[in-house]
Amino acid sequence: MEKKVLIIDDEPEMLKMISYALEKAGFKTATCDSGKQALSAISAHKPDLLILDVMLPGIDGYSLGQQIAENPETRTIPVIVLTALEPSKPLFQKFTQVVAFMTKPCDVDALVSQVQKSVGHATA
Repeated sequence: MEKKVLIIDDEPEMLKMISYALEKAGFKTATCDSGKQALSAISAHKPDLLILDVMLPGIDGYSLGQQIAENPETRTIPVIVLTALEPSKPLFQKFTQVVAFMTKPCDVDALVSQVQKSVGHATA
């Protein structure tokens, strides 16, 4: 069974690059470009893992992380925070579902490796 990853980022190039790399590694991906749409996208796609940017239009990544953590249906979904805002790292340490914090620009191979480690290897 393919593992599903929802990528939440407002940069179209990042969405394409991450999605391509993960699909090549055997994951099924879905993308979302705003915090406002993220909660309905999580509900619709039921991902095995989230890749979450911090600076998002509508609802920022931290507020979204808080909502995910408080919702019984989403609080067990592992989250990889991927952001250019390195100083925001301490804010996310309180969320138990955050399995990794990576900064942009990121090494895509390292990101794929972290996804595999967090949800198991995909079946290609």
